[in-house]
Amino acid sequence: MIISKLHYISQGNTPEAHLENIQKACTSGAELVQLHLTDVSDAKYLEIAKAAREITFHFQTRLIINSNYKIAKDVKAEGVHLEKSDICPTVVRPDLYSWQIIGGTANTLEDCESLIAKNVDYIILEPFKSSAEDSSTKALGLEGYTAISNALITEKPIIGFGDITTDDVTAILETGISGIAVSDAITENFDSIKQFNLLLKASATGEIRHTFE
Repeated sequence: MIISKLHYISQGNTPEAHLENIQKACTSGAELVQLHLTDVSDAKYLEIAKAAREITFHFQTRLIINSNYKIAKDVKAEGVHLEKSDICPTVVRPDLYSWQIIGGTANTLEDCESLIAKNVDYIILEPFKSSAEDSSTKALGLEGYTAISNALITEKPIIGFGDITTDDVTAILETGISGIAVSDAITENFDSIKQFNLLLKASATGEIRHTFE
């Protein structure tokens, strides 16, 4: 299985705006997008996920559904991303198709080790920088990323997230982090996807190959 080095985490003031932004991201060359809806009913989430699946399928872009693994299965998305407050990955795994992947969110080395033990396929390690919206979690920065990368013994891709811009990419990769997830910088300028991809060398040959056990 190939885990893309660049993940676009969808944003929008409405569910429909998330769809519009996913369309723009796919048009601009995104190879993986995560549909990240909050505070919507399961019925609405499913409706938007089906539409997102149509868009991503057309562009041959991979689709990850945030939190709702049942919807990820229903729309045959490439996988589901589980936040720390979501159901345990080991519970989710038997309910998914064998080819679907599971990602998990981590804030610490211990979080990463726990997710690795639960056999997730990739980890989003956050936050790289603290955001105005969430100052409760300490920013890891380059020092935190380096320390965690050095301590982990794993081939699982570790993806950085948290107000990352194109200016940060080279230094982040030098810490041992595998790739990045981006929301704000891409939503503000979808043309930046091309620059992110260049910096990540995120061609098919440059992507992270992860062998399932």
